[in-house]
Amino acid sequence: MESLLQPIRQFLHCDTPREWIEAAREPENLSILLIDHLVCELKAAQSAMLLIRRYADDAASGDALLAWLKPYEDFTYRMQGDWRQLAAHERLTKAMLPKRDAPYSQELIDKMVLLIKEELHHFYQVLEIMDELGIAYENISSSRYARGMLKHVRTHEPATLIDKLICGAYIEARSCERFAALAPHVDPQLAKFYVSLLRSEARHFQDYLELAEQLAGHSIDERVRFFGEVEAQLIQSPDTEFRFHSGPV
Repeated sequence: MESLLQPIRQFLHCDTPREWIEAAREPENLSILLIDHLVCELKAAQSAMLLIRRYADDAASGDALLAWLKPYEDFTYRMQGDWRQLAAHERLTKAMLPKRDAPYSQELIDKMVLLIKEELHHFYQVLEIMDELGIAYENISSSRYARGMLKHVRTHEPATLIDKLICGAYIEARSCERFAALAPHVDPQLAKFYVSLLRSEARHFQDYLELAEQLAGHSIDERVRFFGEVEAQLIQSPDTEFRFHSGPV
């Protein structure tokens, strides 16, 4: 585990505050922790889908992506459908046609489709744990975290895509660091699940960062450092409500 976490800790500008871990340990926050984690998994899949649709796929593949995520979105945002049926939902293949005018298309597609598959699998696993613990799904408000980074994304290409990929790297890295921080303080079953997520989350962070570096074709250290400072401020400053990516409350 430590070998996986070392590059994560070098990348992030701060550790999760002790105050947040203490809040996460409180029994009354368990339902919020799991529900927000669930929604974060879907949002990670949606973000990857939007990157593919915006930058790399053709129209038919874009429609296939929308259809792939729709049952998960219906359950999460419209509270429609039986979550148990999601396991049987048809999987999308990696054989998607890239846009011809984007040389980075296929690698972006390959990495993001794999990420979507894994995030949706994690989504279902969280639902299974919630069911075992008797926690019912309900709609909750989003944290400030992702919005707080994305508002700094530049508005001209390819800088927009580079910044979005860097933000994705930080979100995945923080998730990995937070799973590791939580594991010693939660129920053994939940701890085992969090530890099982570390490898994929660590790879997602690296995939986002590698794509940003390849697309830029030059050093992105300055932008990485900028978003690292923004991310650390969001993680360390007091927050108004407890969420998976919130600051201390």
